Amino acid sequence: MEDHIEKVAQMIMEAKKVAVFTGAGVSTESGISDFRSPDGIWSRYDPEDFTIQRFVSDKDARKRNWQFRKELVSADYKPNPAHFAVAELEKLGKLSCVITQNIDGLHHAAGNSEEKIVELHGTIKYAKCLECDDRLLLVDVLKRIEDGEEDPHCKKCDGLLKAATISFGEAMPIDEMNRSEQCSKACDLFIVIGSSLVVFPAANMPVLAKRAGASLVIINYTSTDMDSMADVVIHEKAGIAMNAIIDKIKQNLS
Repeated sequence: MEDHIEKVAQMIMEAKKVAVFTGAGVSTESGISDFRSPDGIWSRYDPEDFTIQRFVSDKDARKRNWQFRKELVSADYKPNPAHFAVAELEKLGKLSCVITQNIDGLHHAAGNSEEKIVELHGTIKYAKCLECDDRLLLVDVLKRIEDGEEDPHCKKCDGLLKAATISFGEAMPIDEMNRSEQCSKACDLFIVIGSSLVVFPAANMPVLAKRAGASLVIINYTSTDMDSMADVVIHEKAGIAMNAIIDKIKQNLS
């Protein structure tokens, strides 16, 4: 792995615009369950409850959905070395954007600036009204549920409230998709960290970057279907690999 670490460090130092794409493999190192592993979220919840169709039509599904959100918010998750390494890329003046599939807000907590982060699948920090698109702090909606309001609705228009994350069957956010595509096409180095690259259209971003002429690095514990198109592949935990890369960059700069 050492040769790959050295190569990626050199690629970052030579790059002008580095785009980073993060997936569940980054969040799991902070203790957040992924979805598809044997002990992941889908082992405890029915994926159908997370479709927009089921959420809108089934009050009991909404209750289970809110319970899942409560679990995420109540746990005291912290950024891990992979998050801090991405924040370090920004401090080094290399990061053009971090496109994340994760909804946990940990890139913000690690120190990346708001304008650099594209939360492609939304954020757990907020809830939204499905009718008037009003946004509220998710903790405030969960407090209403805790106080006995089983099925919270918008106080402005009485529309359904939902966590501001993208459910199965729900349209991808236009602005975030546009920003992700623009950043992917404009970078000269695209680094995938902790994503199996199976969820589309998000997983199309490295393809766009590669087609536009960028170099591609994939750092994931297991192999992906896109490994063959990458310039460098590192099969390792995100925090271990990114820590080593940042250390190598600092050694080379000193």
